[in-house]
Amino acid sequence: MHQKVKLFANCIPVKGVNRSIICDLQRKQIKFIPNELFEILDKYESKSIEFIKKKYENKFDNIIDEYFDFLISNEFVFLTKTPELFPKLDRSWDTPFEITNSIMDLNSESSYDYISFLDQLEELNCRHLEIRFFDTSAKKLEIILQNIKHSHSIIHSVDVVASMKFEDFKYFEELIKIYPRLLSVTILDSDKNKIIFPVVQGRGEIVHSVQSIPSNNHCGKISTINFAVSIKNFTESLNHNSCLNRKISIDTEGNIKNCPSMSQSFGNIKDTTLQEALDHPSFKKYWNVTKEKIAVCKDCEFRYICTDCRAYLEDQENDLSKPLKCGYNPYTNKWEEWSTNPLKQKAIEFYGMQDLVKKDV
Repeated sequence: MHQKVKLFANCIPVKGVNRSIICDLQRKQIKFIPNELFEILDKYESKSIEFIKKKYENKFDNIIDEYFDFLISNEFVFLTKTPELFPKLDRSWDTPFEITNSIMDLNSESSYDYISFLDQLEELNCRHLEIRFFDTSAKKLEIILQNIKHSHSIIHSVDVVASMKFEDFKYFEELIKIYPRLLSVTILDSDKNKIIFPVVQGRGEIVHSVQSIPSNNHCGKISTINFAVSIKNFTESLNHNSCLNRKISIDTEGNIKNCPSMSQSFGNIKDTTLQEALDHPSFKKYWNVTKEKIAVCKDCEFRYICTDCRAYLEDQENDLSKPLKCGYNPYTNKWEEWSTNPLKQKAIEFYGMQDLVKKDV
């Protein structure tokens, strides 16, 4: 009895229009494979290599041998006489929390009660918070972190983006030491790009970036840097929107939104509770908009490890349009500068993003 081919449960092939990838969700990496190999794995998993060769009338034996040498050496597949004993990974996604993540934007003009916002996130059992500062004092950050710590908040992780110039990163280093829930700080407008990790005892990250982000219209850029290859992210992307699912946010003026960059507001924190906004019939509109439903993205091999953006679209009149700030073309497998694409100029003008167009490309 011939041994049969079985994919490791954490190794999942994803087909694109021109090429495919295998997502190794345990090692958090991907490998490119031709679509022909995807078809073999899709049709003939749990069959023997000999059986597969016969299906192709033994015309491609050498190629098939090369394919399986590659798969076995990379530990994507193994051979077994009992493939039925190795079930596939459960690809469903669920959480007991109605809200899992939130974004809080602040600038020097922000006057909303951010402590009330934190208290209401607590009531919604939100676990992760991203705080983005635009031209404002980081002293507010200390107040926020103190509140999370002393209230024994359910929020277990905080990421900070600070659009300020800090010559001495030790200020943030000390904050990471004092507040273990502060996972990362990205300092914008730095003189050079640099990453410091870990900051203390195996945790904490400080990222220095030359990038300047004066407002939330810089949000939504699609990049390989933001690819997330893990079971949690893969299964959530497979079943829900990879950006907006279970998210509630507040912009610099206190408006409650899915994301601060979105145009639709569901009230202001001054007179509307987060729960009231969440109960609005349209609040969850995008939660289940997967990449399978989005133009172009549905043909992309990266669709289950990529981020998404519904705030800025190539076609602003189509809710299922490709993200404006994506420069990848799955039909050519090439990355290009999104802002200089002639087909995107109308949308760039519509969103008032002319200042984001690269002049030196």
